Amino acid sequence: MLNVDLLRDQPVLHGERVLLTQLDETFFDEAWAALGDEESRRFTHTHAEFTPEQVREFLRTRPGREDRADWAILVEGRYVGEVVLMDLDVVNESIGFRIALASAAVFGRGFGTDAVRVVLDFAFGRLGVHRVGLDVADYNPRARRVYEKCGFVVEGVLRDAILWEGKRYDSVLMSVLGTDPR
Repeated sequence: MLNVDLLRDQPVLHGERVLLTQLDETFFDEAWAALGDEESRRFTHTHAEFTPEQVREFLRTRPGREDRADWAILVEGRYVGEVVLMDLDVVNESIGFRIALASAAVFGRGFGTDAVRVVLDFAFGRLGVHRVGLDVADYNPRARRVYEKCGFVVEGVLRDAILWEGKRYDSVLMSVLGTDPR
């Protein structure tokens, strides 16, 4: 049985290197700056352009949701990105996952790996889902290695699903089950 109250009353999660806390409008400046980072936008295949008002409204509406959990990733009190459980499927005990690090300055330092592990522990151990799924652009092998290290396995490929700067790329579908070794 899922404990969806944990999504609405989202707990602070502690990793070895990261602290995950409710993403909300207090992180506007950091989230806005991250949306301007071209490499981060590419890795999350974010084409949309946002206004400050849209970002503020999005952040304002993160707390209290019953279908998702949005955390700010903090390292020594500094925002380095966000991590999200989303698209909850209560009937099938499944949920989607995404992570976005704020800039290349924080890539390759283990923050993403720690955040993924902490969120998976929460998803399987406390929330009670059976499956966590994601998709990753095939031009982001670093993220794919992190996901594999955390227990995700490739389920399939959506061929030419991403169009970025005039070139087509595959989207790799991955998941991890609560019964899988992590």
